[in-house]
Amino acid sequence: MIDGKTRLIAHVGYPTESFKSSMIYNPFFEKRKINACVVPMGCKAEDFEAFLTLAFRLTNMHGALITMPHKVTTLALVDEASVSAKIAGACNAVRLDERGLLIGDMFDGEGFVRGVLKKGRAVAGAKVLVFGCGGVGSAIAASIAKAGAGTLGLYDAFHQAADGLAGRLKAHYPNLAVSAGSPDPAGYDIVINASPLGMKKDDPLPMDVDRIAASAFVGEVVMKEEITPFLAAVRARGCDYQVGTDMLFEQIPAYLEFFGLGTATSDELRQVAQIHY
Repeated sequence: MIDGKTRLIAHVGYPTESFKSSMIYNPFFEKRKINACVVPMGCKAEDFEAFLTLAFRLTNMHGALITMPHKVTTLALVDEASVSAKIAGACNAVRLDERGLLIGDMFDGEGFVRGVLKKGRAVAGAKVLVFGCGGVGSAIAASIAKAGAGTLGLYDAFHQAADGLAGRLKAHYPNLAVSAGSPDPAGYDIVINASPLGMKKDDPLPMDVDRIAASAFVGEVVMKEEITPFLAAVRARGCDYQVGTDMLFEQIPAYLEFFGLGTATSDELRQVAQIHY
C-alpha cells in the first residue's frame, strides 16, 4: 500500500518494457514492512538531465535506479561519485545525502561478478571478453579487473567507447592485460554480452557463437526475456551461462545498503520476487 509516507525510488530509463526491478524490490519491501516503492519511469535521453534534477526536488523521493540509456550521462550530473562509478564512467544509483548533494554509485559490475562466483566460476586469472562498453559493460569490466582477471578483451561498435574504457582500466590496473577492438570470443574463459543486442526481436546475435568454446562461461545483461537468443545459442553449445536477472538479484543487496534500507541475500530476494516476462 502506497501512502503519503512512502519513500519513492524511481527506476529511470527508456524504454521501460523490460524493467524487472519493481517485481523484486516491492515484494521484498512488503515482506520486510518497509514503506518504500520502486516505480518504473520512462524518460527519453533529451529529457533526462532536467528530469533527474526535478525528481530529487520531490520531498518523498528517496533515490533512483538508473538504466539504459542514461548511466553514462548520470555521472556528469551527480555531485559526488564512487571510485567504481568513475572507473566505469557511469552511475546506476543516485541518492540525496544529508548535505543535499546527489551521490552516485555503480553496482552492475559487482552484481555480475558475484553471480559468476556464486556459480563456482573463477574470475581471478581468467581471460574475459566484454562485448559492449557502455554503462553496464564498463561497470562489469571494472569489477572484472578488480576481481583479478588476467586478460580483458573489450569490444564496442563505437570504438572510442572501448578505447576510453581500456585507458581507464590501464590507469587503475597497470598489470592487467587489456586489448580493445576485436569481437572474436575464441580463447576466452568468460564471454559477456553487455550490449543492448537482444532487446529487439530482430537483433542479430552479438558475436559468432560458433567461436565460443563449450567450456566457456557466458553472461548476458539483457533482461527482456530469461533465455535470450544469444543464451539459447550458447546453451546449445553446452556452455554454462548467467541470465540477465542473475546480475540484478546479486546487486540488489548493495543497492539496499546504498539507500539505507537494510540488506538481504539474493536467495531471499528470489523467494519473494514476482518476475514475469
